[in-house]
Amino acid sequence: MATATTAEGRVPRADKVAVVDEVRQRFAEADAVLFTEYRGLDVAEMADLRGRLIDADCRYKIYKNTLVRRALSVDAPAGTLDLLLGPTALAFCGKDPSAAAQALRTFAAEHDALIIKGGVLAGTLLSDAQVRELADLPSRDELMAQMLGAFAAPLNALASMMNNLIGEVSGLVQALIDKTPDNPAPDDEAPAQADQADAALDAADVEADGPDSDSPDDPTNDPTNTENNQ
Repeated sequence: MATATTAEGRVPRADKVAVVDEVRQRFAEADAVLFTEYRGLDVAEMADLRGRLIDADCRYKIYKNTLVRRALSVDAPAGTLDLLLGPTALAFCGKDPSAAAQALRTFAAEHDALIIKGGVLAGTLLSDAQVRELADLPSRDELMAQMLGAFAAPLNALASMMNNLIGEVSGLVQALIDKTPDNPAPDDEAPAQADQADAALDAADVEADGPDSDSPDDPTNDPTNTENNQ
């Protein structure tokens, strides 16, 4: 099997081949790759930048420009290799390139030594200005929050409508209560009052007419009473 050689005719070392393969794989897996120049940043500042990019689901790596050129010599968009001038570090972005661009732009505003050079997004070459515009787009988390807010809006409107309806019904019930007499007569008072009136009328009749002649206690109605029959 033939062995690949460099442009100078030398056989590449195994470690360089591994780096080229790694760079090629990282480019293939990343949603975006952002190019920066880091000249002038100290170790602590580089660690700070890496930490911010990790929070944005992004890995910040430094490779030799010659090895990156070798990895990108076939598949990279035209003009990508021109970004590999000077000390270059690559930010390999995950599913949220906007968050990574925001982190780089913020850090560059705080540290003049960091320079955003450009990038590659979905197979398209980006200028440094376009990378900064990418930072203005909502992040993935912000988009998710907006989507959830849009879904929740109808539910909130329904809940508000129900609360208003309950309030209106409560108001109508209270209005009916307010119109009801304070001391309504119980239902059983009317029959009791009628019975009392009937008793009073009966007593008046007895006083006016005297004893009833048909009463069995009347001695005149007793057939055995001889005195009255004679």
